[in-house]
This record gives sequence, structure tokens and C-alpha cells, in this order.
Amino acid sequence: MYDFHKHFPHKFTVSIYWLSQHWYLQMQKLEVEDKEQIHAAFLVYMDLTEGGAWWKEVSCVKSLELQLVLLEGREKEGAPIQTVLPLPVHRSLTHKSIRQVLDRGYSMLLCAVASDSTLVYQRMTDGLVTPDPPVGPFQDAGRRQHRKRRQQH
Repeated sequence: MYDFHKHFPHKFTVSIYWLSQHWYLQMQKLEVEDKEQIHAAFLVYMDLTEGGAWWKEVSCVKSLELQLVLLEGREKEGAPIQTVLPLPVHRSLTHKSIRQVLDRGYSMLLCAVASDSTLVYQRMTDGLVTPDPPVGPFQDAGRRQHRKRRQQH
């Protein structure tokens, strides 16, 4: 067995180690059979709480319909609750399963977890969302400018 205290004797490291073991065990107690998805959820949990994102009030819940571990939390103090669906990158996802997570009433982040622990977050929305306008010193040249460029070629 790996002797964590021998290699990392600092109290701060030990407290993070304890915290990580505590949350991993909490996720296992949800009785989700997919151990790989539990591991993905744990990596996302650590990223949200310890990796610099510092989300608030993060908890793990079980989706009975999907048999998956979901994370719920706030991106910052006072922000609305969001649901995060951690999923190993090679797993497929159906529209129905996305709908089941969105129907929980919170906004949703899908987090693809690669085998090297790379995490990629994608915000999922209920319906279409118009993109934000571009930021910068852009001006609309109008149709005349477009015609001029086409005639020059």
C-alpha cells in the first residue's frame, strides 16, 4: 500500500488527501455501478473545488434515471446552482439523457474527462442561445464594400 505520509509529510497535503478520500468514498456510497464514471466525477470535483475554480457548495448526487454521479454547485458565492455531468470522453450521450439532466431545473455543464485526466467543459442549454456579439473595434463595411472586393478579384 502507498504510504502517503512518508512522501508528503505536510499537513496541508494530508488534509487535501483526506478530503479527496472522503469525497471519493461519498461518491462510491451513491451505488453507481460505473466505476469509471465515478472516477471521472471525482476528477471533476477536485478540479472545481481544489484546482483553482473554487466553486462553492459542491455536492454529489445520483441520477436515478441515468445511474450516474452528478455534481451540483455554485460557480461563485450567490450564483445560481449548476449541474455538472462528468463523463469519460469515450462514452456516448443521448438527447434523452441530456434532457433528463436539464429537467432538474439547473443549467448544465457537460465535462468530458480524457484518460490523461484532461477536462473539457461544455455548457448545455435548453433551446437555442444566440451568440454574444463580437467584442472589439469592428465596423460593418456594408454591402458596397463587399461588392467592391468581389469586383477586384
